[in-house]
Amino acid sequence: MPAERASTAPRRRVLILGAAGRDFHDFNVVFRDAPAYEVVGFTAAQIPNIAGRTYPPQLAGPLYPAGIPILPQKGWEDLVRTRGVDEVVFAYSDVSHLDVMHVASRAVAAGADFRLLGAGATMLTASRPVVSICAVRTGCGKSPLARFVAGVFRAAGLRVAVVRHPMPYGDLVEQAVQRFATLEDLERADCTIEEREEYEPHIAAGDLVFAGVDYERILRAAESEADIILWDGGNNDLPFFRPDLEIVLADPHRPGHETTYFPGEANLVRADVVVLTKVDTADREDVRDVRENVRLVNPRATVVEMAMPLRADDEQTVRGKRVLVIEDGPTVTHGGMGYGAGLLAARRFGAAALVDPRPYAVGSIKPVFEAYPQLGPVLPAMGYGDEQIADLEATIEAVPCDLVVVASPVDLRRLLRLSKPAVRVSYEVEERGEPKLSPLLREFAARVKTRA
Repeated sequence: MPAERASTAPRRRVLILGAAGRDFHDFNVVFRDAPAYEVVGFTAAQIPNIAGRTYPPQLAGPLYPAGIPILPQKGWEDLVRTRGVDEVVFAYSDVSHLDVMHVASRAVAAGADFRLLGAGATMLTASRPVVSICAVRTGCGKSPLARFVAGVFRAAGLRVAVVRHPMPYGDLVEQAVQRFATLEDLERADCTIEEREEYEPHIAAGDLVFAGVDYERILRAAESEADIILWDGGNNDLPFFRPDLEIVLADPHRPGHETTYFPGEANLVRADVVVLTKVDTADREDVRDVRENVRLVNPRATVVEMAMPLRADDEQTVRGKRVLVIEDGPTVTHGGMGYGAGLLAARRFGAAALVDPRPYAVGSIKPVFEAYPQLGPVLPAMGYGDEQIADLEATIEAVPCDLVVVASPVDLRRLLRLSKPAVRVSYEVEERGEPKLSPLLREFAARVKTRA
């Protein structure tokens, strides 16, 4: 009798609030094949040009022969009412605890339950060892740390597959499973600037990179070519794979954020190792404050410190110049930073002035400054599509400066037509003090090789 009642019960109608990443993954692993639920739509936040599309039936599965609409997040409470939504699932990252509860309150007021899916429901189990690199906020330095970790494992003789957090901005069916081994693979996939920022350095080092939409299939593909899986996270999201070693970064440039953002605090609670980054440019008092917060939240974690020294390919060129600084986009937008490595480098290397790009912003770059008022006199390297890349290029050309300082992890000089001279700023992690991370990684690698 209970089984009969379950089979005839109406499906719970679900609206997933997302940003073309975590939301699709949560759907795939929790809702796609669950007949008790009907996902009536995704909403799109943080990332431009996502709303108005459809999560395709090829990925949505047999319960969704027409696919699932991806709708603007604005006005989502109306969707709850008009579409009879029973449950609102929050599925994007780097949001303050206060803002998450504002969304929860609005969902409850509209008549729906509010839900956060946990690690147990959403992490896939791998047949290979998994090391995850995550953070408490966007822009803590995950990418250079992931490169450092991959280098230690390569030196130990392990084949590394780097699996990146999703950035599916194009054709979702074509992007279901992506494998990148060469820079030509990036060209063929028509990768955005944001994707190139994450993929290129790994490929240049000799590691395979996987990404896409369907992470069960991605995981199986990565397992077939690697001894160890390195989860290279996005924003401050949780890993999609169940880690055997969980490394989480905290940024002393933003003390207190490690316990006030979702799901960054969840990462901190789960961490085996917490890396305090950028200790060479942060105030020591802030470093101590973050260390103490880590101790209170997760006393079992090993805490290590790492610097992120800045380098430019021609430091002397910066001296005395009026410069336009281009920063890593995610760090200074939803990461909440007003500046990044580019501004610090420009000042350190003797720039005469920072030229504010805001009065010269073109097209889709203008609303970026409106949406993120914390931005200082820097230009985010926004490039979520051809139109925005063209607007970024036009903005750079319009700024009256002597030199462009490029602090994006990808060399924008190869992607944009720039008439102005440009200097690239780079940053890699460097171990400081004791304990160090590299011995822990070598011990982990030795255990992996023993089990093989």
